[in-house]
Amino acid sequence: QPTLDSVFKAIFASASTFVSRGDESGTHVKELTLWKNAGLNPVGQDWYLETGQGQGATLSIASEKSAYALTDRGTFLAYKSNVDLEILFEGDPTLLNVYHVITLNPEKWSNVNLAGAKTFADFVTSPEGQKIIGEFGVEEYGESLFFPDADKTDAELELP
Repeated sequence: QPTLDSVFKAIFASASTFVSRGDESGTHVKELTLWKNAGLNPVGQDWYLETGQGQGATLSIASEKSAYALTDRGTFLAYKSNVDLEILFEGDPTLLNVYHVITLNPEKWSNVNLAGAKTFADFVTSPEGQKIIGEFGVEEYGESLFFPDADKTDAELELP
C-alpha cells in the first residue's frame, strides 16, 4: 500500500507532469505542504505547471496533459464526466479538509446575529443536518461530497 509521501516522491522522481493551482488557495497551500512533508520542492521544475486558476480549470488542464493534480472530492466528482482522470490516492487523514461552524463573540463583533448563528450551528451539527451533509451529492454523483463529523463540543466553542 503506497503512502502519501511515497506517491509525491514517485511523481517527483519520475518528473511526471503535475498541475498545480498555483493560486495560494487552500488546496494549493495543502499541496505545497504535502510536497514539503515528502522532503521535496517541485516549484521551478519543468514538469510542475502552475495554472493560477481554480480547481475545475486545473483538473481540465491535468486531463489534457495526462498529468497529476491534487483536488477535493467535490470538484473531482463534479468534473469526473468531463475529464480523463482517476483517483490515484485517497484516504490519508492528512488529506482531510475539515469545515467548522463557529459563532463570533458579539462583544467584539456588534453586527453579529448571535441567535441566527447559534440556530445555524445547532442545525448543521444536529443529526438532521449531519444527514443532509452525508447525503449531499449522492443522487447526482453516486457518493457523498462531504463526510459529516460534527462534534457537539466543537460546535459549542466560540472565538474570543
